[in-house]
Amino acid sequence: MEKSKRYLILSFIIFTGIIAIISIAGIYLLGEKEVLLQGQVEATQVRISGKTPGRVEAFLVKKGQQVKKGDTLVIINSPEVIAKYTQAQAAEDIAKYQNKKVDNGTRWEIVQTSYELWQKAKSDLELATKTHERINRLYNQGVVTLQRKDEVDALYNSAIAAEKATRYQYQMAKAGAEKEDRESSNKMVTIAQQSVNEVESFLNDTKLTSPTDGEIADIYPTVGELVGAGSPLMNVVDLNDVYVIINVREDLLPGFTMGKEISLQIPALGLKDQLFKIDYISPLGSYATWKSTKESGSYDLKTFEVQARPVSPIANLRPGMSVLLKLK
Repeated sequence: MEKSKRYLILSFIIFTGIIAIISIAGIYLLGEKEVLLQGQVEATQVRISGKTPGRVEAFLVKKGQQVKKGDTLVIINSPEVIAKYTQAQAAEDIAKYQNKKVDNGTRWEIVQTSYELWQKAKSDLELATKTHERINRLYNQGVVTLQRKDEVDALYNSAIAAEKATRYQYQMAKAGAEKEDRESSNKMVTIAQQSVNEVESFLNDTKLTSPTDGEIADIYPTVGELVGAGSPLMNVVDLNDVYVIINVREDLLPGFTMGKEISLQIPALGLKDQLFKIDYISPLGSYATWKSTKESGSYDLKTFEVQARPVSPIANLRPGMSVLLKLK
């Protein structure tokens, strides 16, 4: 009996010890549990698109190729724009010729003709004046009738009007275009030149260039395919402007503040303790991942997007790579 009691007591002590060890280990593990957050590397992308519709004539780059700012990427064939450019140039030439004509004034032949007509009208007026005076004297003497006098008066008045008209015509031809005509002609030249510049900008846009240094990520259409104005043709990734995005649950957000440096792992490069500085924090939309805690009488936990950039350049860091962040 005593031996059985000793076994029971020993068994109880061992069982109690095991429970104690498990409890202590559980408390220790729960207290030291780490939260692992996973994010992804992103980079600024520039979408290449043109304002000129046409067919893709040629791609001068391929996916994965490194390009420099200003490099020609794709050529668009647009016969309609070429035709409009030719029309605009022709309209500009016409406007310039018209303006030159206005600036040069009236042709000397027209001026001379106007002068001769004025001289003839002056001679007619002199004759009409003498006839008018003579007929008036005869009428006062009772030699001619009133009908004759009225006819001569009408001819005299008509000669005066003709002399004035031809004199004004000559003066206008000699002076050339009015100030308003000159200004209007100059404006027409300006309008024509602006039309040429506008069409020329569309023509230049048939050769699309890279707005930045980077790498060709995607090419959408194929050679010969018809593309419209604003259609995306390719993406250029700026590998000098990379950053990471980590989605953080609301209850873990107190550990993230603007300007704070965080240490991340980059498994694809075998790197640890890489410093990134937080420069953007924003709540995600209602469609984003969230966790319900209403069962415990608390609130729903939303998700925030945290963006951070490397403190110093990291070689071979590319979009799509995963980053890991451990939180204690």
